[in-house]
Amino acid sequence: MGAEGHLRHRMRLSGRHTRAWRPSGPRGWALLRSLATSYIALGTTLYILPGRQSSGPLAVLGLAVAVAVVGVVLRPVLAGLAVVLGSFGLLLLGVVYQAIVLDVAIAFAPALDFNGRAEILLVSWIAAAVAAVVNWVLDSGSEDVFLSQLLGRAVRVSAQGRHPYPGAGSRTGLLVIQLDGVGEEVVRQALTSGSMPTLSGWLRERSHVLRGWHTGLPATTPAGQAVILHGDVTEVPSFRWYEKESGRVLVANHPRDAAEVERRISTGHGLLADGGVSVSNLFSGDAPQRLLTMSDARLPPRRTDGVAWFATARGGLVRSLAVSAGQVVTELYQGRRQRRRDVQPRVHRGLVFAVQRAVTTALLSDLTVAIVAEQVARGAPVIYVDLIDYDEVAHHAGPSRPESMRTLEELDRLVRLFDDVVRETGQPYEIVVLSDHGQSQGATFAQLAGEMLHTVVAELIDGDPADSTSPLAGEAAPAERWGSANVLLTGLARSTGLAGRVTRSRSVEKLPAEEMEVTLGGKDKGVAAAPSSNLVEVVAAGSLAHIYLTDVPGRATLEDVEARYPRLVSGLAKHPHVGAVLARAVSGELVVHGAAGWRVVTAEGTGGGEGDDPLAAFGPGAAADLVQLDQRRHVGDLVLLGGFDPASGEVAAFEELVGSHGGLGGAQTEAMLIHPADWVVPGGTLHGLELHALLLGHLP
Repeated sequence: MGAEGHLRHRMRLSGRHTRAWRPSGPRGWALLRSLATSYIALGTTLYILPGRQSSGPLAVLGLAVAVAVVGVVLRPVLAGLAVVLGSFGLLLLGVVYQAIVLDVAIAFAPALDFNGRAEILLVSWIAAAVAAVVNWVLDSGSEDVFLSQLLGRAVRVSAQGRHPYPGAGSRTGLLVIQLDGVGEEVVRQALTSGSMPTLSGWLRERSHVLRGWHTGLPATTPAGQAVILHGDVTEVPSFRWYEKESGRVLVANHPRDAAEVERRISTGHGLLADGGVSVSNLFSGDAPQRLLTMSDARLPPRRTDGVAWFATARGGLVRSLAVSAGQVVTELYQGRRQRRRDVQPRVHRGLVFAVQRAVTTALLSDLTVAIVAEQVARGAPVIYVDLIDYDEVAHHAGPSRPESMRTLEELDRLVRLFDDVVRETGQPYEIVVLSDHGQSQGATFAQLAGEMLHTVVAELIDGDPADSTSPLAGEAAPAERWGSANVLLTGLARSTGLAGRVTRSRSVEKLPAEEMEVTLGGKDKGVAAAPSSNLVEVVAAGSLAHIYLTDVPGRATLEDVEARYPRLVSGLAKHPHVGAVLARAVSGELVVHGAAGWRVVTAEGTGGGEGDDPLAAFGPGAAADLVQLDQRRHVGDLVLLGGFDPASGEVAAFEELVGSHGGLGGAQTEAMLIHPADWVVPGGTLHGLELHALLLGHLP
């Protein structure tokens, strides 16, 4: 279809969207509510702005009435226009929507005087923020308004039969909600404290059952989703890793690298292959519908009605942006509170993380929820969505800190919304809530040792830290920080609209749209085409690190490493904040070294060796986890576990994260699963492949 055909198609969608709008009782009440809120918001805004824009309360009331009426008239038209403009135009329209309505309304309210379009835009944004506060006061939280709007829209979409999936309503679908990073221990704590009443109610009513599942190594999202969605346990050795063949570091939350990993692990028969929908995941599970998915990073397609509603609704994008601003303030306050109370351990929580938290837990979260509600209402056969709010906050605040536990309350409300959408729309679904890993708390390696891991390695190989190792491929740049922003920015760059073309034209690499990538937070070597010039690469993620001898093809043996760098293995093993060092001997045996001894490692446990068992502190399953990790491709020539104190349960992360995962120790390898009570689940320890098979067995 050419450009002209695309435009005609968009125009038809626009007309259909506009004609579908009908007045109703709920919309009438919403209009009265909007009028009252608008009057308060506009009055407050005009009062606090300098100058004299209004002649009095009656003039403000006249403007509020005009805004309400114009909003009713223009909303369906502008929503249809959003379809014509495309994905980026849709989001841009959402940003300026209130200003457009206000600008038109001013023509019917001559008693007010504004100094040009810039002041109108400013007034519209301040009024939107004030309205969000007013709604919060009236509803004990503007989140209630937003979720109620979503539920009402989902019911209307279902009742109208708008774009239903084949078989919708006649078969039982599967909705899988991933609460990223919420381990079994934390969720049980939240259930006991009353922070998650929806999930607690399911368990008390015995409609669902809670149990744990063991992630093994690496305990991280890409490995977790690789096995849950694709049944793969061989391709992903960490959140990021070095590949000797290409001389590059691959990073799971860089869209180009995620696409490459999915190409390797996909068989075409993933969990979501049969008409499924992937929302906000790293990998797609072979879903035909991929929305905000890292391996296929694009803005949601224009036909996604839920996105159009989100961009133009009163409680949609503008509200989310206002809430995002509030999240920045909240994060800065909470970080300052930790510093004033001298909470230990802790890490720096500055403006960069505050912005990332706001994007993740407000803007992207709201958009994700709107998409999922729409897909449920249309009866998608299977939906898998990843909600990353807790994981994002817990990394910097700590897994059990108050602000982290508060995010579990919000996630529980989203689970309740999805349950309500299922009930109220009459779409039959089985709902599963699970996680991909847990988190463990602790002071970081750099805080404890006074230097970063790559510096320690450089000293042990008698090299220059700037030349012999790669801090940007290691602990200096937390691996997960900008994942959500990378999806949105890469989606913009790959879009077919004007903004996408401008982005591509300014890129140094002249690539086709589908290959464009935009990443924030520092560029790992996964973005560079040139092979590494370092003789030793240190690649860390959480409390797990891989060390590679880049000029040794394949897996370097323990003897190779010791011959090249005699002090490296013993120096790392004796370091007080390194828990264990794993290598494969020339004999084929897997050997683990610690501060006071070494052991041969097998799936059954540790065997012959000398001195103390380095894995004793990590528990009886540590040996089997290391054997399983060793069987993955691109595992390091040396594998390091961060130090672990079983008395306190704290681990030393090689990244600057107070809550971490990836390695062994504490709760990071113990994820959770809440499934319908009538499911038959294998007894004993549940592993990833068994979980994948369990979900496959309950597909519609």
